[in-house]
Formats: sequence, structure tokens, C-alpha cells
Amino acid sequence: MMRVLLLPLLALVSSCSLPAEDAADPPTYDDEASLPEGWPKPGPYNEVSEKEYPAYRAAFTDGKGSMTSFWRLFGHIKKNDIPMTAPVEMAMKEEGEGKMKMASMGFLYQNTGVGEIGKDGDKIEIRDVPKEKVLSYTWMGGRNDKSLKIAKAALEAALAEKNLTLKSFRLLGYNGPGTPTKKHTHELQALLK
Repeated sequence: MMRVLLLPLLALVSSCSLPAEDAADPPTYDDEASLPEGWPKPGPYNEVSEKEYPAYRAAFTDGKGSMTSFWRLFGHIKKNDIPMTAPVEMAMKEEGEGKMKMASMGFLYQNTGVGEIGKDGDKIEIRDVPKEKVLSYTWMGGRNDKSLKIAKAALEAALAEKNLTLKSFRLLGYNGPGTPTKKHTHELQALLK
């Protein structure tokens, strides 16, 4: 079962996707793995929305190589018999020329009763994240510099319009290679202070 869930989520860490082509059908979320308890589904698509997320537990590792981070976290959940969920969370940091880079990656647990907080070796930390409000921009298609730039610009405009203060950005990825790239769902979120 782990293998079935791994394959759909493996491509979440690949940033070499092409943007979605124009589709006759409106975007829809293809749920390949369970969301953490109480999490809202992604969307609405191609617009900024306000969302509230419950407290959750996740295993985090640094972002030095997205494939390395993915396999490190996958080994952790496999070793501890923790089922895979969607999305995979990536903390994003801003770089020069408006580009964004992954700073850390997290695999979310089903709820805060699964597993235990603390360290798992030198490179993985399991921690509880408090509930939070975010501004979110959801799109369907590739995850690349162009799509991230569009999402970031929309979020920055909404932050300014609503006079809200940004704490940080995170990217949520929901689909993997079992779903065509043009049907992948991503959310860039502005975490609020």
C-alpha cells in the first residue's frame, strides 16, 4: 500500500513541470491520498482565498535537495508505519529576482495522535504545528518558476489590499506521477502573522 501512495506523491518534489495547457474542463482536485484530519480541500482555483487550518503533526527535514528530502521522509514514515497523506508541505524562501526555493519539506500525519513529537535521527524532527490562518492561491498544472511567480504576485496583492502581514510562504503539493502534470494541484500559501 505504501508503494501505491508513494508513486502518486513522488513527483511533488520535482520542479521541472510544464504549465497546464488550456483545458475545456474547469480545474478539479484529484485526491490520491487522504488529507490530514480537518484539512480543507484545495481550491478555489486561480484566485486567492482565506483559509483556516487546524493544528497538525508533521515530520520535517531540511530542503537540501528535494529528492533527498522526499526519500528521507518516506523512510521515516515507512519505518514508523505511518500512512502517507497529501499534501506534501514545502516551506519556501525567497531568493533573488523574485524566485522561490524550498527551505524544508514536511510529511503530514493524519492527526496529532499519530506518532510522537521529537527527533528521529539528526535530520528529521516531528513537531506539532498550531492552527493557522492563511491566504492561499491554488492552481492546476506544473510547478515551476512561472507558476510560483503568478501565485506569489496574487498573494502579495491580496496581502497589501487586506493590510495583512506575511510570516512566510509554504507550498502544498497534492499529486504525483500517477496524475498527468496538467492535472496536478498546488497551493502557494501566505502564512499570516
